[in-house]
Amino acid sequence: MFKRIGLLILANLAIFIMLSVILTVIQMVFGINFGTMSGKSLNLGTLFVFAMVVGFSGSIISLLMSKTMAKMSMGLQMIDVNNPQTPVERYLVDVVRSEAQKAGLPMPEVGIYDGEPNAFATGASRSSSLVAVSTGLLNLMNREEVEAVLAHELSHVKNGDMVTMTLLQGVMNTFVVFLSRIIGWVVDRQILRNEDDAPGVGYYVTSLVLDICLGFLASMVVAAFSRYREFHADAGAADIMGSTTPMINALQRLGGIAPNELPGNVKGFGISGGIGSLFASHPSIEDRVAALREHRYTNAQ
Repeated sequence: MFKRIGLLILANLAIFIMLSVILTVIQMVFGINFGTMSGKSLNLGTLFVFAMVVGFSGSIISLLMSKTMAKMSMGLQMIDVNNPQTPVERYLVDVVRSEAQKAGLPMPEVGIYDGEPNAFATGASRSSSLVAVSTGLLNLMNREEVEAVLAHELSHVKNGDMVTMTLLQGVMNTFVVFLSRIIGWVVDRQILRNEDDAPGVGYYVTSLVLDICLGFLASMVVAAFSRYREFHADAGAADIMGSTTPMINALQRLGGIAPNELPGNVKGFGISGGIGSLFASHPSIEDRVAALREHRYTNAQ
């Protein structure tokens, strides 16, 4: 699937926290206050610009690196879409090309990886996307179900989920940085009564702790939106297939197993994963099947 919470919850959160720590250390060691955002008075405009730079940097880096990270972390065997070598490769390329045309998308890269039943899509844009399926999924499902899963992944690409998730994560990160610095300033100046020109330990400790705590709360918001968009990708698969039945069958088959979690950089865009918590990137199989039963697909046969 078009993975957007993997590289945007774990990788993104890691990059975000890393940048926050680095910039906070720079402040503390070199006495650089980035304007007056942590001195005796707060310049909220300067602070907000700083928060946006830090907040969106991790998201944008994750977006741009998403395809490369997926290839490296999953050990993908990439298929030459112009010259597939095996019957399985030819089948996958033909299915992806046909479904991409139905969805009005350029031909994405296609890959296979060894692993438990799952699939994902990723990439920075519709014209630079990647769709991959596991050998476990190919062995588990019949052709119609595999095609439904691929249609689901292409729906993520068509819906622009990667960019949307990047923007959402960037906004969440921005407010995490903004709020943590404001609260850190209040703790430092109003509670601990620091009168020095430079921010005190209360500012640094409070900001860093809140970066982490608020960051996890923000990831819950992102995960909730990820669950929401899974319903749309399921509906998109039904539209491409011309029926809800293949997608329902694929989900029900997945519901009978416990697939391994995908790595963080592709976790949010798999066909399955992370169910049962506030950090879950996917709704339950039961909820997705119920939603599909109510969906009126647009390409009905």
